[in-house]
Amino acid sequence: MKFNLILSYLFLVTFLYSCQEKDYSQVIKDGQFQFDAQNKLTEIIIHDIFSPPVASRIYAYPSIAAYEVAALSGGDYQSLMGQLNGFEKKDFQASDDVYFPLAALAAYYKVGTLLIFSEEMMQEHRNEAFKSIKAQGVPSRVMEASIAFGEEVADHVIAYSKQDNYHQSRSFEKYTISADPNAWQPTPPMYMEGIEPHWNKIRPFVLESADQFKSVPPTAFSTEEDSDFYREAEEVFKVTKNLTKEQSDIAYFWDCNPYKVNVKGHVMFAEKKITPGGHWMGIAAISSKTAQQDWRAAAETLAMTSIALFDGFIACWDEKYRSVLIRPETYINKYIDEDWLPLLQTPPFPEYTSGHSVISNAAAETLTKLFGDNFHFVDSTEVAYGLPVREFKSFRLAADEAAISRLYGGIHYMPAIVHGSTKGKKLADHFLQTVQSKSENLASN
Repeated sequence: MKFNLILSYLFLVTFLYSCQEKDYSQVIKDGQFQFDAQNKLTEIIIHDIFSPPVASRIYAYPSIAAYEVAALSGGDYQSLMGQLNGFEKKDFQASDDVYFPLAALAAYYKVGTLLIFSEEMMQEHRNEAFKSIKAQGVPSRVMEASIAFGEEVADHVIAYSKQDNYHQSRSFEKYTISADPNAWQPTPPMYMEGIEPHWNKIRPFVLESADQFKSVPPTAFSTEEDSDFYREAEEVFKVTKNLTKEQSDIAYFWDCNPYKVNVKGHVMFAEKKITPGGHWMGIAAISSKTAQQDWRAAAETLAMTSIALFDGFIACWDEKYRSVLIRPETYINKYIDEDWLPLLQTPPFPEYTSGHSVISNAAAETLTKLFGDNFHFVDSTEVAYGLPVREFKSFRLAADEAAISRLYGGIHYMPAIVHGSTKGKKLADHFLQTVQSKSENLASN
């Protein structure tokens, strides 16, 4: 009898305790925690001064890790394992205590932290996020199980990332400047060496090879005033001489040059800027919030956008260091007007094709597939860097503006913009036909 009373008492205590445990199922409903983590990653990418191609890698792997957890959580999201080049399938078993949105966040933080220099900045942000989540009623056992599961998935993605040839490429030889008159030369004020000349050796996620969508060759170089090349350079010269305020605003909005250096007298100082890929990852997050996506759909949006950007940089850089074409600043100063300066500072790599044209169109096509055409969004990505918002009626219109901004900025000839845009669209079309993240188009959400 006494034993039965004890059992009844223990049952009652357990029952009352379980009744008192808060419902934590709605603590993470959307992608805001991952967006905050991405914003922090962007801040660190700027702080650590990573190049645009390398930044695309830093965005991609953590986004893939978070998405893989979302795919493992159930529903009709499909794993990218077995779909991306070299991403081997692996079975994962989650306990009943795993809270998948938290696990996805844990995966994102672990992978992201390992890809940057200022790890302590990301770790501090992670700790504050987890503290906030726990304070909203997520039990300790759930926190521990979720973080452990997320980091288990992260370890698989980290192992995958280590096979993409990035670390080996850090020891590859630097670009050797050519004496050919049509070849790219370092530009003022820093005359930096060519950035990432071997980026085409990085393993792409979906492309069969870096040159799968090889562009037509650039216009034949010539200094003759009646040549096509001279006219292309002259177009840059004339456009920049007669810019409207709107055109200047567009150029500055899409500048995205992390290497910009200001010179005042004998003093030089860097101006911190977001990369082109970072700008589009910001647009992806804004669009997800605008569409009120849940955390799974948000993870998909960031992962798919990051993959398109990553492969876009590989395809673009493959062409840049094949053609190694002279920049407008160098050509115009030598053959048209020695005192001319572009509106934007020329970035430190060859001209053809335009990086922003390639990756903007790759990202825009991907986001159009996810959200549909004529998706209105307010791009506030650059507000943190002192620029106003711009509104767009579709991702494709935003990509068109990003591409033409390079002419207004005086850093690209038109063929680099036109053929770069074509490359980005072809790449995205191949990507979206090759990889399936979800059976139906999310535009219906």
